[in-house]
Amino acid sequence: MKKMSRAALVGAAAVSSVVLVSAPAFAHVSVQPEGTAAKGGYAVVDFKVPNERDDAATTKLEVSFPTDHPLASVMPQPIPGWKAEVTKSKLDKPLEMHGEKITEAVSKVTWTATGSGDAKGVQPGYFQKFPLSIGQLPTDTDQLVFKAIQTYDNKEVVRWIEPQQKGQEEPENPAPTLELSAAEGDEHGASGAASDDKKEAAAASSDTSAADSGSSDSDTTARVLGIVGIVVGIAGVAFGVLAGRRRTNS
Repeated sequence: MKKMSRAALVGAAAVSSVVLVSAPAFAHVSVQPEGTAAKGGYAVVDFKVPNERDDAATTKLEVSFPTDHPLASVMPQPIPGWKAEVTKSKLDKPLEMHGEKITEAVSKVTWTATGSGDAKGVQPGYFQKFPLSIGQLPTDTDQLVFKAIQTYDNKEVVRWIEPQQKGQEEPENPAPTLELSAAEGDEHGASGAASDDKKEAAAASSDTSAADSGSSDSDTTARVLGIVGIVVGIAGVAFGVLAGRRRTNS
């Protein structure tokens, strides 16, 4: 029994070692959309940055944007304790957006921690999301690959710049990759607009039906009242004739 217990302990220790060694491979800078990131549209995406160190804080994040599919509109969401800087570069080939030519696009966004002490940056055991509104998303690709550089307050730099190759294992420092979904209407949510139009049309139809119903009810009421009036009139005439005859006979 003692031998089996020792074997079990050794096995458990080995498994624990594998988990501890493998865990950091999953804690890397990534990007995910809030909702969907449809081709040809706009989206809000979050760059998730975990702190992989036990004795240092992440105080800077640099995200480089793809040059083969440039994005003209990039707006960071304010984050307490962080300063965001958007860098633009001239395009070799201008983009056309909403009938206008765009000669420059965002090439990099840099977030720098502005706090102090334990409140500065992403502390050990925590992660931080860096939201961006981006667009117009390309229509000729299924994904966008970004390159991110994570800097700690001890001057250590981790480069998340290795693209994922199909059919191969995930690289040691994978680059954040945004998967794009199929296009949904136009870039400003034509589907939503169409849906709104349908709702308005349905409401208008409902109002018209209600009005027609009200009008029909009014006509019916008027007819009933008219018939009642005629009946009352006839009854009145008949009563008068009978009364006259009684007087004459008496």
